[in-house]
Amino acid sequence: MSQPIRMSSLVPGPAPGFEQPFEMLEACHERVQRMLALLQRLREHLPGHGADTNAQQAARDVMRYFDQAAPQHHRDEELHVFPPLLAQGDPATLVLVGRLRQDHLQMEARWAGARKVLDAVASGVLDALAPEHEAALDAFAGLYADHIAAEEQLAYPAAAALLDAQALAAMGEEMMRRRGVV
Repeated sequence: MSQPIRMSSLVPGPAPGFEQPFEMLEACHERVQRMLALLQRLREHLPGHGADTNAQQAARDVMRYFDQAAPQHHRDEELHVFPPLLAQGDPATLVLVGRLRQDHLQMEARWAGARKVLDAVASGVLDALAPEHEAALDAFAGLYADHIAAEEQLAYPAAAALLDAQALAAMGEEMMRRRGVV
């Protein structure tokens, strides 16, 4: 029996709460990176083990995250991060937000292709990745590094500076409501 495909040897600390919405968004980025790392370990696992139980579970874990949490995260940004930045009207910021929004659309489109591959692994149908499967997974995973860096280094600090305590509280409350936490 093969070893489980483990998430990471690093156990993350407690996640920030909704009262810290920008810290929560950054924590989500950490989870994205952990899921992409799991996806990479799955890809390395398949040649020697095929779509065994461990591979199927890893594929399901990646699908669950990118089906459920990732769209909520993008919605958070579309509702709470981008509007105050756009309201400024700064040309460079407008370009940045336009790029980040375009990234979200590409992520959604490329996820559809990556998900088909993962669904086949999760179902035990796909034991080995063909070049087109690898390309679909690469196209999806490759979108994230620059996107996350632009958000954390530019968009989040700029948006956070524009929001007062009341706006931050409202942001956190809306994020909780949409997730059914309250």
